[in-house]
Amino acid sequence: MRTLMIEPLTKEAFAPFGDVIETDGSDHFMINNGSTMRFHRLAEVETATPEDKAIISIFRAEAQDMPFTVRMLERHPLGSQAFIPLLGNPFLIVVAPVGDEPVSGLVRAFVSNGRQGINYHRGVWHHPVLTIEKRDDFLVVDRSGSGNNCDEHFFKEDQLLFLAPHQ
Repeated sequence: MRTLMIEPLTKEAFAPFGDVIETDGSDHFMINNGSTMRFHRLAEVETATPEDKAIISIFRAEAQDMPFTVRMLERHPLGSQAFIPLLGNPFLIVVAPVGDEPVSGLVRAFVSNGRQGINYHRGVWHHPVLTIEKRDDFLVVDRSGSGNNCDEHFFKEDQLLFLAPHQ
C-alpha cells in the first residue's frame, strides 16, 4: 500500500487537475465606486452541452476516521465541480489525472489552507470531499443536466492508498 504525501495546495501544483479558487496572487479590479475588490473569473464552470445548467449547492460533510484508506475515486465527465469552504477550515483533496481509469501511482493529495477552494476540471478523478473538521460546509458549483455525470472506480487491494492524518 502506498502512502500519499499531503502537499500544500498551490495553483501550480493543482493545475493538471483544475483551478485553485483563492484571492492570494489573483488578478482583481475595483467595482462599486471603489468600495469592492472583484477577483474575477477565478475558475470556469464546464458543462458538456448547451442544455446543461450550472448550479450552486451546499454540501455538509462529515470527517472520516484517520488514517484513511483511499479505496475509490470518482469523476464527472459532463461538467466541472467546485468546492469552496464556507467555514474557513482546511480540507483534504485527493486527485488523479484524466484518463479511462485512475492510475494508483499518479494519485496526489493536497491540503487547502481553509481560504482556498478548488474546481475539478471535467473528467478529473477525485475522492469525494474530505473534511478535516468533524463537520464542515462547502459551497459547490457543478452541472445539472441529462446523462450520467458520475463514474466511480474502486481500486484493487494491491492499489489501495493510505492517507495519513494531516498535521
